[in-house]
Amino acid sequence: MEQKLHTPEGVRDIYNKECEIKKRSLSMRIVKAIENMTASNQKLMYMCNTRPVLKTGALFSDVTEEYRIPAEPQPGDTVKLRLRTGRYNVDTAYLYVNNQEYEMYRVANNTLFDYYEASVEVAEEKLYYYFKVVSGKNVCFYNQIGAAKELNPFYNFQIMPGFQTPEWAKGAVMYQIFTDRFCNGDKSNDVLNDEYSYIGEHVCQVDDWNRYPAQMDVRNFYGGDLKGVWDKLDYLQDLGVEVIYFNPLFVSPSNHKYDIQDYDYIDPHFGVIVSDEGKLLSEGDQCNTHASRYMDRVTNKKNLEASNEFFAKLVEEIHKRGMKVIIDGVFNHCGSFNKWLDREHIYSTSPEQYASGAYESFNSPYHTFFKFYSNQWPDNNSYDGWWGNDTLPKLNYEEADTLEQYILGIGKKWVSEPYCVDGWRLDVAADLGNSREYNHQFWKKFRKAVKEANPEAVILAENYGDSYDWLQGDEWDTIMNYDAFMEPVTWFLTGMQKHSDEFRQDMLGNAGNFFGAMHHNMSRMGGQAVAISMNELSNHDHSRFLTRTNHRVGRTASVGAEAANEGINKAVFMEAVIIQMTWPGAPTIYYGDEAGVCGWTDPDNRRTYPWGSEDRELIAFHKAAIAMHKSQEVLKTGSYKPLVGEYNLIAYGRFNQKDAVVVIVNNSEDERRVRVPVWELGITDKDEMEQIFVTFDGGFGEEQLWYTVNGGWLDIGLRKTSAVVLKRVKW
Repeated sequence: MEQKLHTPEGVRDIYNKECEIKKRSLSMRIVKAIENMTASNQKLMYMCNTRPVLKTGALFSDVTEEYRIPAEPQPGDTVKLRLRTGRYNVDTAYLYVNNQEYEMYRVANNTLFDYYEASVEVAEEKLYYYFKVVSGKNVCFYNQIGAAKELNPFYNFQIMPGFQTPEWAKGAVMYQIFTDRFCNGDKSNDVLNDEYSYIGEHVCQVDDWNRYPAQMDVRNFYGGDLKGVWDKLDYLQDLGVEVIYFNPLFVSPSNHKYDIQDYDYIDPHFGVIVSDEGKLLSEGDQCNTHASRYMDRVTNKKNLEASNEFFAKLVEEIHKRGMKVIIDGVFNHCGSFNKWLDREHIYSTSPEQYASGAYESFNSPYHTFFKFYSNQWPDNNSYDGWWGNDTLPKLNYEEADTLEQYILGIGKKWVSEPYCVDGWRLDVAADLGNSREYNHQFWKKFRKAVKEANPEAVILAENYGDSYDWLQGDEWDTIMNYDAFMEPVTWFLTGMQKHSDEFRQDMLGNAGNFFGAMHHNMSRMGGQAVAISMNELSNHDHSRFLTRTNHRVGRTASVGAEAANEGINKAVFMEAVIIQMTWPGAPTIYYGDEAGVCGWTDPDNRRTYPWGSEDRELIAFHKAAIAMHKSQEVLKTGSYKPLVGEYNLIAYGRFNQKDAVVVIVNNSEDERRVRVPVWELGITDKDEMEQIFVTFDGGFGEEQLWYTVNGGWLDIGLRKTSAVVLKRVKW
């Protein structure tokens, strides 16, 4: 025994034995004391020692700068990751990074919440992470879709070291302009009747600005141009626009210009025509080698350079007004008029010196730019077209390194001086190339080229479906947000498919589907891409949102253009705009939506802006809604949290440590009353809620109303077909 005492092990064993004896003695005394208690005192003691239920509504984390510090880490950074829990509600919290466990420590608290934190070192590799909390016997996981008993790693948070997106784009109010239909500022550059032939018929100058688009509309021109945009900059600035997004501006034979003829120049029909020589086509003549007037307009370097110069001055003026510019890049395919293919023999017969096109000659320097299936030169029609369209020849990057370098140069050119545009919107970006492997290789190169030329340029891609693979920090910055905005909003508020091709009663008012679709697709995008995503209600490819509110299935060919204007519901449209102005991302208005323009899907959605006959009430509404969005920083960069989801009713919050905004939408034809758990945003009984904006059947208002918070809940009555925006007020 004496010998054992002189060893560490001996001391430990004797100490443990003494502790066990004392523990047994204490337990016996506690049992006797409890037995001597009254039944009521025993019950009270049990209740005081019972752990509270885990408050899953209190659990929160995201990738904003309050929960990930820094929000956009670089390789070598130490990143602090935070998790919010209920006050004294959990025993332990853990962070798992690439399946490695880190115990988290409580670093801050308030009356409602505790904040746990752990730090990780970031290298070059991508990191995946999630949280786990333990409260008594309860275990809960937390990742991008919220709290769950079972972890779904599909939705884990990500850190992409080095992935930074432009600050100016976060929550920026954008405005999309389809140039031919916006405003005609210079009639001298209008496309002329019979100027050339396109898809088998002569082009047409539409002399009635208010005429609806024809069913076959691509060769009809209304005369809108960049001078018209310049003339309306005061209007756009007054509306509150921060970014102008132009549909394609480069030389092209169609009015939509997604069939690029020359990537190096702005189309003189949108820009400036200083040389205007040559003849129009005679009746019945479809040969564009006879269209000398068109050739002079679009191949004469005087016109091309003057148009580029005008565009540079326009961008400079837009920048002076505090706005940005995004242009459309169509790089998957070009057009059959393109100077590299030259199916119309425009460039080979032009007075200017151009190399022969690949359609004309096997020996063309552009031969490998396209994939040909036969050796039938000259005039080889056997080239690959996008979706089989011979007017849209697909570009053959994999076999043409020169082509790749050329397009990368175009990417740099327009974001550099003297043009200095602020970003690219990329048409059908996932379709570029002939393989998925090459597609990713190209966009990595494109990003590097553009960002080296202009680090603050945004790269925004069009894609239908899951964009996860392209949003990893080395390709696109973000997307046109169909899946995590346009479609869920449309289904919930209207029950319509975005082309007005289908109505589904089961989707109308379905809050579960709304939040489910939003959260799934937002998680696949990642927080950085969501914050700058282009959130549109309408655009040039889909029916106008106002038309979708009539619940009518149709297109111009089946029901007529006028039917798009019938039975519309402006109150539902205003609900949609409120969601647009308060949801994470960049709210983007399609020209004319704010003025009440309706329309079926392409081409009816490309009606002209109704100057002189605008819906003034809707314009005033948009102006006020945009001003609200811009005045509340929390709506641009704050966190997002769903609060209530019932049939035809949703409520959600945008919040940070300073502010909190609650948005409630009642899409039913009945008045409603709802209780909203605003405590989940950090709003307590010491706060009040101030109404800062409301829409209803018949209009909108900005009158101030105050609501009391009771027990962390907001009890509020709602008008039919209404949206309410409320802000926390601290006294």
